[in-house]
Amino acid sequence: MILDGARVSLEPISPQLARRIVAREERPGDRWHPEYPFVDELGPLRALAASPDQDPFFTMYLIRRVSDRLAVGGFGFFGPPDAAGRVEFGYGLVPSARGDGLASDAVTVALRHAAVAGATLAAADTDTSNIPSRCVLAGAGFVEVERRGSLVFFERRLSLP
Repeated sequence: MILDGARVSLEPISPQLARRIVAREERPGDRWHPEYPFVDELGPLRALAASPDQDPFFTMYLIRRVSDRLAVGGFGFFGPPDAAGRVEFGYGLVPSARGDGLASDAVTVALRHAAVAGATLAAADTDTSNIPSRCVLAGAGFVEVERRGSLVFFERRLSLP
């Protein structure tokens, strides 16, 4: 299921696609930005590639820019919501795609999807020095709930659209 936003679409990454992304085996129609995947995404992609099962909703997604259809980053849930309805996620864009509202759109689209799929609380963290990411989260309605070492932790209640 592709999740559409104003600036981005989120396309689910299957284990097979994750293997190709890690190996940089681009095929016609993939349209991966030359900087994609970025280093921080390789670990989660390898884990997905090795996974025999994939949650159909709470998985990893390509972030594809609507304007040129290039895959410019990734968004990933760290699994389905826990018993309390809490779901964690992370995201990232290649450096040349940052600063245009793409991350904000990706977070908004994914959280709408998470709420519809049953999540009631979303959580994310970022490095204290990553001001742009902190601004994306704050702009999406997240509040800082904790600081530990070099990380800032954020949460936001979710409701159905």
